[in-house]
Amino acid sequence: MNLKVSIGTWAEQQAVAQAIRYAVFVIEQKIPVALEWDDMDAACVHAVAYDEHGWGLGTGRLLPDGHIGRMAVKKGARGSGVGGAILDALVGAAQDRGDQVVMLNAQTQAEPFYARHGFLRDGHEFIEAGIPHIGMRRVLSKMA
Repeated sequence: MNLKVSIGTWAEQQAVAQAIRYAVFVIEQKIPVALEWDDMDAACVHAVAYDEHGWGLGTGRLLPDGHIGRMAVKKGARGSGVGGAILDALVGAAQDRGDQVVMLNAQTQAEPFYARHGFLRDGHEFIEAGIPHIGMRRVLSKMA
């Protein structure tokens, strides 16, 4: 699949990112819409992956404190490298701004995916929005 990952602000990415997050979290995972939207979107770096036709396939965000979150890939695009491309782009954005560590709260079923991208379990399992999660972190290598 020919992917393009766009990094930008919420103002730049909102239309596509919001639609993907709504489809994945609210519709598919049945997370209450009030839990999906917060005041942090405006302060985050957002990534959106597009296919060769310009269709948005997935999204994620990087918070000012180094947390990666709201990782969502449309059902039909899962397993095709979209999530990895988004994660790599967000980790790259964290490195570019000088972050030394990135963290995330992974749905436990996605822990192996994040582990393949260098994230290690950090803490105990917990429930967030009715879904089991685990904290994970990745120490970033210093740029030469």
